[in-house]
Amino acid sequence: MFTSTIEFVIEEIKEPSDILITQLVDLTFNIVQGGASIGFMDDLTVEQASRFWTEVLDKVKQQKTVLIVAKNSVTNQIAGTVQLQIDLPSNQAHRADVAKMLVHSDFRRMGIAQQLLQQIEKIAIDLNKTLMVLDTVTDSPAYFMYQKCGWTIVGDIPNYALLPNGLPCSTTYFYKSLNNPAEKTSSPQIH
Repeated sequence: MFTSTIEFVIEEIKEPSDILITQLVDLTFNIVQGGASIGFMDDLTVEQASRFWTEVLDKVKQQKTVLIVAKNSVTNQIAGTVQLQIDLPSNQAHRADVAKMLVHSDFRRMGIAQQLLQQIEKIAIDLNKTLMVLDTVTDSPAYFMYQKCGWTIVGDIPNYALLPNGLPCSTTYFYKSLNNPAEKTSSPQIH
């Protein structure tokens, strides 16, 4: 059995840099070339990926999105990332959306995605969020990881998105309650 001796550090990104954008673009290409449905097609260009990450980092500066990365502690290479989208309507201020969980193919099955997810959940709690929502390709490795991490399946939508090669894929929506594992719900009072 192979045991990894590589250590990773998780950090929240507050400021953009050219090196950061370059590494995030490289990570995005790795994911898309691996066939994952993350919003981009096979014809993705460096300009498109750079523009995407520049827009994400603009939202980070505006405190509309939280971005965290996992870095190799020796090389400082970004091995993974995830976002928490917190700029939601006022009637949804209690929740946040998890987006763009990406782990480089060279660093999979090392627990990075779980570490990123745990950290983003802690950040959500610190921001007084009580509910998190995400979606992923049905039956993908991420699909099973989210279940393992205590996320609840809401349902699947067939043909929801396209894989980078243009083939349709089913998407599954998940949620996780952060305030009460029993998930008490209250109904509005009618008078």
